[in-house]
Amino acid sequence: MEIGRKTETWGSKFGFMMAAVGSSVGLGNFWRFPYTAGENGGGAFIAIYIACVALIGLPLLMAEYAMGRKSGMSAIEGVQSLARAESKSLNWGIVGWVGTLTATFILSFYVVISAWLLAFTVQAIGGGFAEMDAAASGANFNNIIGQGDHPLVSKWYILLLLGLFLATNVFVVGRGVKGGIERAATVLMPAFFIMLIVVVGFALTTGDFGQAAAFLLEPKWDQVGFNTFLEAIGQAFFSIGIGVGLMITYGAYLSRDTNIPRASGIIAGSDTLVALIAGFAIFPIVFAAGLDPAGGPSLFFISMPVAFGSIPGGELMAVVFFGLALFAAFTSSISLMEVSVSWLEERQGVTRFGASLGMGVILFLVGAAYVFGPEYLDFMDFVTGNILLPLGGLLAVIFAGWILSRDMLTTEIGEGTVMNIWRFLMRWPVPLFLAFILFFGFFDKIQQQYNVQLPGFMTTLLGPNNELPAE
Repeated sequence: MEIGRKTETWGSKFGFMMAAVGSSVGLGNFWRFPYTAGENGGGAFIAIYIACVALIGLPLLMAEYAMGRKSGMSAIEGVQSLARAESKSLNWGIVGWVGTLTATFILSFYVVISAWLLAFTVQAIGGGFAEMDAAASGANFNNIIGQGDHPLVSKWYILLLLGLFLATNVFVVGRGVKGGIERAATVLMPAFFIMLIVVVGFALTTGDFGQAAAFLLEPKWDQVGFNTFLEAIGQAFFSIGIGVGLMITYGAYLSRDTNIPRASGIIAGSDTLVALIAGFAIFPIVFAAGLDPAGGPSLFFISMPVAFGSIPGGELMAVVFFGLALFAAFTSSISLMEVSVSWLEERQGVTRFGASLGMGVILFLVGAAYVFGPEYLDFMDFVTGNILLPLGGLLAVIFAGWILSRDMLTTEIGEGTVMNIWRFLMRWPVPLFLAFILFFGFFDKIQQQYNVQLPGFMTTLLGPNNELPAE
């Protein structure tokens, strides 16, 4: 079957930028980045994270956009068409397959967490966090995820919210790139930034800014270990959205007048800035309420309700805060769904809405399995975050840096200094670093989660408690 280039394009540069930033800014910025930074050296982690974004995330983001626009197809078909044009094996389509499957796997549990967010938003609207203490908040979270006193009722409630969230995704993605995704992003993202400014303003005026700044920005190099680099690169991939075929797919709809290096820099920079700002939306309130800032994932769903319930005006801000996070989750979820829908749409006889509806049904069924068996959610998070994401990134880097010729992507990235720096990074530092992280990071996580005894040289390298051995 002959598969042609995409005929639809982004309606405007502003629309593309809003959709692209929306795809990057998601739960990774709010749920994961603040506590990860605080627990891994504060300012030291942020410095390492920014370096990972600039030297690894940005070049790969440029490569994915370039491959997408050059091919004009979905991630799977696009990579195969580029390989065919270079007279290379079509087996390189594995780059697109790994990315597309990773996006789908991530989305399968991402929508469940989004349903939790929707439940918290509804609860905040009803004033449900008023004077809530830590014990009550913990019990509240357990009830929402179906591990409380009435688990069956809670699980069916989350299933209802999951269906509602997915139905909205299907509606938006089914309307197409210009009429669905772009239109939603041009409304939601400006609203998102206004809400973020409001929450940060509230946090800075009513919270403890001094302690928050010290916790987030003071470099604690003694807390930096091998795991810090794992967390930094994992956060960069998850947050920006690289290694999952998403940016290849979005690149297929790019017009020729979009400057890919400049657009990539703005998108990566915006994502990083939002992640930093999110820390100042969360930690001043956490410290003002006297809560533990190193609470891990529970910081978001357990500590924040307590914090909002103990601060004047916090009930209203809770609505804005969880609504803000829900907006971020939604713009990311429609982007992740587009990866598979774009490919299915290229199949003969499959309409865009039919592909969106089919994916919605599949995701609902898988999500239901997570709701009734939450232990599988942790396993999928482990597989995607520690295996598939870095593997997808490594394959994409090797393909763009070594398999595709320089001339193939020169028309997309440009000639001169930018191309020289990009090609050097993609051919040497980036693949070597990703291969190192993938290999040792996998065994490091295996050791942590399953208490597996590693060979002596790995134990020496990783050091005790995941720290690099002292020099």
